[in-house]
Amino acid sequence: MKKETQIEVEQKLAEGRKKVEAELKEALANLDKHRADTIKALDSQISAFSEEIVKKIDSINKQDLLLEVVQVLTDMNLTILKSYVSSDAGWYMDVFHLKDEFGSKITDQRIMNCIQQAIGANRDTALKSKARNSLESHPGRPKAIEMTGKDRPGLLSEISAALADLHCNIVEAHPWSHNARLACVAYISDQSMETPIEDHRLHAIEDHLTTVLRANTTWDENASQQEVKPAVIPMEKLGTMTNVERRLNQLMLSVRDFDGPSQALTANSITMGSDSDEDERKKASVSIESCNEKGYSIATIQCKDRRKLMFDTVCTLTDMQFVIFHEYFIRHINGCVLNTESEKERVVKCLEAAIVRRVCEGVRLELCAYNRVGLLSDITRVLRENGLAVVRTDAVTHREKAVNAFYIRDISGNNVDMNFIKSMKREMGAIDLAVKDETTVIRPTSSGRSNFSIGYILKSQIERFSHNFVAI
Repeated sequence: MKKETQIEVEQKLAEGRKKVEAELKEALANLDKHRADTIKALDSQISAFSEEIVKKIDSINKQDLLLEVVQVLTDMNLTILKSYVSSDAGWYMDVFHLKDEFGSKITDQRIMNCIQQAIGANRDTALKSKARNSLESHPGRPKAIEMTGKDRPGLLSEISAALADLHCNIVEAHPWSHNARLACVAYISDQSMETPIEDHRLHAIEDHLTTVLRANTTWDENASQQEVKPAVIPMEKLGTMTNVERRLNQLMLSVRDFDGPSQALTANSITMGSDSDEDERKKASVSIESCNEKGYSIATIQCKDRRKLMFDTVCTLTDMQFVIFHEYFIRHINGCVLNTESEKERVVKCLEAAIVRRVCEGVRLELCAYNRVGLLSDITRVLRENGLAVVRTDAVTHREKAVNAFYIRDISGNNVDMNFIKSMKREMGAIDLAVKDETTVIRPTSSGRSNFSIGYILKSQIERFSHNFVAI
């Protein structure tokens, strides 16, 4: 066999090298094309699956970013059916299975574009626009205030009456009550609705409302948790409901609504819905496990599903300074995990409170009327005087029209008998009253109560107060 010269060997090596380089170049080109196609597909894909829509979000990871995304989806009235959270090396990709507020798959391209715009660089612009649309239509530029304190029957009526006495109009009011604690964010304006409330007058209003909150406070109770002050909501986020609810979650956590009320408060807390809270706690299962090899704590939540559940739980974990890496694989912002049983117990109790505090089992009443100073005070007073406790309220005004939604229960702690409510609705006649029963079990009220008069009283007194009601 002829011996190959050194030159021939080098030529063959060069040819082989060129062939390998060509094949490698082709493979890299194919890989780049595949990667580009994959990225393009991830950016544009919102695929329907079993009447669900899957939205994939790929972005730089940072503290609170998951909460921002969930908040955007919640603010658009989208229901999160399922989600996959994945975070690694400073990046994350979340997959959300969504439906619209009517339970249908999302096919409107405008909604898809809004999702991308809201999550992207134009988020602040969208928030400012929404805030202007909801609040800046009021000439007096309402002031946002927040209240925290120990709840008691009739407190909302007392607060709204105090504001009416101070010649203030309630533009919006969103009180939450849980475990005998109250948190409320309200927007108020001067009764003329044409001039803003000056700072010195706002301070006087806050002091007066603080006195109302502390009326039943003993000297040894924490007065710092019962106060009124300007709402801690950035100006560009005023007027967006999820930002109000975000703040309400923070306020409830600050007044430790995850701690059960004392025995002395039991009688009062019953009227605030503690029975249904306890039922929900029994249905909910929250546990914390350790994943030492990966350096995570794993929070597992099993409970009845509802809208905004993920929003509320992510809010709570974020406010407790936890970072969510994968699903609910969490780690404290300082890098630590939950080591002691007391730490785990506190997180469990806070997550249980996040699950329960928004749940309002009871009868929902919606009243729509022409707005005026003292309207909310008059309605809540009539309800209180007729043995109905207001568990939660959402009061919103749109120019001259006020829409007030109340969750009510019998003041004895029982659910309101629906026959009683139907009778009330019939007696109210021409006044528009929307009724929705959101109780799981309707307990009969005591036999001593007659089904007579509440409808007539509401009709006569509120008509006398407001002269005319408008259709919802």
